[in-house]
Amino acid sequence: MQPAVTVGLDGSPESIAAARWAADEAEKRKLPLRLLHAWPMLAPEPARVPAEVDQNYWAKRLVHTARAELQARHPGLLIVGNLVADDAQNALLQAASESEMTVLGSRGLEPVESYFLGDVSMPVVARAERPVVLVRAESRERGEYPATTSRVVVALKLHESSEALLDFAFHTAAARGIPLLAVHGRSVPLHARVPWGVDHEVSEEMRRDADKWLGGALRLWREKYPRVDVADSVRLASPAKAVVEAAEGAALLVVGRRRHRHGLAPHLGPVAQAAIHHGRCPVAVVPHD
Repeated sequence: MQPAVTVGLDGSPESIAAARWAADEAEKRKLPLRLLHAWPMLAPEPARVPAEVDQNYWAKRLVHTARAELQARHPGLLIVGNLVADDAQNALLQAASESEMTVLGSRGLEPVESYFLGDVSMPVVARAERPVVLVRAESRERGEYPATTSRVVVALKLHESSEALLDFAFHTAAARGIPLLAVHGRSVPLHARVPWGVDHEVSEEMRRDADKWLGGALRLWREKYPRVDVADSVRLASPAKAVVEAAEGAALLVVGRRRHRHGLAPHLGPVAQAAIHHGRCPVAVVPHD
């Protein structure tokens, strides 16, 4: 199957926002867009039946309506509808293994958690072998989103594999023609804390070490993507807090997740958890070794 951007549709405002984001990204990456709706009760496709007796009528209408809107916004984009008679989680994991990326709707932290986030999105994010992007509903009219600064923010951990994250982040920034900010957060150890704040010598040494590592990690990618405006930032705060604050108003936040190892349950680290639940921009979770 040709690589594509796949988006999960369930009819919620979040999934519609995800579909709009995915269409924009697919067009910029010059990839087809697949609209996937999965439901175990979908009936085998009949030859020809009137709408009033077609058990799949509402599923077809959901995909057709989304496709029509997206095609009007992106006339040159190849958009394919896909109805799957399977559990949504299983269908999305299968689609994710075949896709360049998978895009899902997310509500972040709300008084009532989204079914799609709680029962479908999180297991897919934790187990998918390819990047998964979570997109919140477009709520600017309610004043929930700040004005975008149109940049990609990528969270990097010192001395940890960052190739997959940087590949995705740089590719996205280049495709969109926007700057990239690499962020590293470091918690200040207790022995460096003094009554008036943080020991200056310790904090400066921490910054120098992190700056040196960041410079080395970014060097080859700066050369590979010379047109991407790149900046880096070392913040003396918990990694989760540093990343969420740096992503305020960003176009996309890219965080990592270690690939599932045999014998261990798939899970997300604290930075990915914080990004998904508290970040207000789209969040890409990229698996890595």
